[in-house]
Amino acid sequence: MADRQSFLRAGRAMAAATLVSRITGFLRTLALVAALGLGTRLLDAYSAANVTPNSIYELVMGGAAASVLVPLLVRSAADDDIDADLFAQRLLSLVLYGLSAVVMVTIVAAPLIVNLTVPGFSLAQRELAVDFTRIFLPQILFYGISATLASILNARGRFAAPMWAPVANNLVVIATAGTFLLVGGTGRMETLTQGQMLLLSIGTSAGVGAQMAVLAVVTRRAGVPLRLRANPRGIAVRRIAAMAGWTVASVTAAQIALIVVNRLASQAGPGAVSVFSNAYTLFQLPYAVIAVTVITGMLPRMSRAASERDLSQVTADLSQSLRLTGVVLLPAAAALVVLGPHLTTLLFAHGNASPGAAHLTGVVLAAYGLALVPFAGYQIMLRVYYALGDTRTPALISVAVSAALLVSSLAAARLHPGTDMVIALAGCTAIAYALGFVITAQLLRRRIGRIDGHRLLGSHSRMLAAAVVAGLTAAIVASGLGRAVGAGPGGSLAVVCAATAVGACLYALIARLLRISELTSLTAGLRITRT
Repeated sequence: MADRQSFLRAGRAMAAATLVSRITGFLRTLALVAALGLGTRLLDAYSAANVTPNSIYELVMGGAAASVLVPLLVRSAADDDIDADLFAQRLLSLVLYGLSAVVMVTIVAAPLIVNLTVPGFSLAQRELAVDFTRIFLPQILFYGISATLASILNARGRFAAPMWAPVANNLVVIATAGTFLLVGGTGRMETLTQGQMLLLSIGTSAGVGAQMAVLAVVTRRAGVPLRLRANPRGIAVRRIAAMAGWTVASVTAAQIALIVVNRLASQAGPGAVSVFSNAYTLFQLPYAVIAVTVITGMLPRMSRAASERDLSQVTADLSQSLRLTGVVLLPAAAALVVLGPHLTTLLFAHGNASPGAAHLTGVVLAAYGLALVPFAGYQIMLRVYYALGDTRTPALISVAVSAALLVSSLAAARLHPGTDMVIALAGCTAIAYALGFVITAQLLRRRIGRIDGHRLLGSHSRMLAAAVVAGLTAAIVASGLGRAVGAGPGGSLAVVCAATAVGACLYALIARLLRISELTSLTAGLRITRT
């Protein structure tokens, strides 16, 4: 019980940090939409370019950061023969030198990257996307250093601080978008000046740099001296490469699928890329606040239990993670499905944004809602393999999921051409991650003997029943009230508030009647005061 309360205390701090981060992230999205429009060629070019450093970072390091660095740092800290600070310095130096080389190569290759990822753009859009991309690419280095610093902090039990760092990023980009409007920027690509392009691109990259700077300050205050060590000896480079090799294979497969999906979206019509991107951003909010918080807190614990060969504790941590995320994400998924168009109309139907694009974003978001729970469960179960030091099995599973997404997306593009394609592509995501969830659960049960299946099935069945009843009731409220108040932002605000209040209260009531103990534990944990 003490362990659960300790985890919930830490989880409360992480959830608060993540929530503030995601709220400022929403404000960032709204600021960019206000400045660049929604469904415009300018925002499409900006969005496509801004995805590029994220995708390349994930390809060369992002997966390794999640699967390798934290378990490795936890084990080094537990080994009395290893100088943990020196280990961290050498690891950070290796990341800095390696990613600096990647940045230089990709800046040269920027035109090829843009041509590969967005073939549906016009010539003028491609040229603008290349200009944005070249200035965005240093973000690869900033992301890599940030991830390494965050891993160092997590391995030392500092979970909340890394989750506050993205707030700095968001605030810088919000200020950039506001400045763009003040200097006369519009949502039209044809009127964009060279100075305005530099303002947007440098300001966006500066945001990621600010995130890195915050983490550097926090790491120094945590007692880790930040010195570069050119000699990589002592950090098991070969072992890291061997472990990360499988991760790179899985990330490569995921990036291939992502490239294909983005290429398809770019051919669905003007503005489709930004519609698809903004819907995905909204879809990630509940996952980030709940599941990422749980994953961040549980991974070091599972890594320690795995290093001690305590599989029963690994199983207990896995079961707790899945149940705590499920009790929140199931009603959140119902809310996305029911209220998707109202949410996006409320958020985006302002200024230069097209009401039709805002509504389409909501329909895509509703389709993404079906993927929320299987996506979170799949990601949590993969972390068990990482804690066990196994990157091969999750890599093979990820390749299978990427293949399923790729095949289903190509089929959907043929069956649903035009703007409906982006809705179908979001639905394909749900199919792929549901498949990944089932495969991972079956393989994991064989690996660790048991995954507390009966308890998980019973708990999630009750949660699903409560979420379905609450969601259907919220849908009735939304439908009836929507006809009365209209489809504009004001009407959507009334619908979202009323339907959410009714649905949340009904979910809590049914959860109590069905004795869903996870909701009681979660709310009790959030009331625990720090001692």
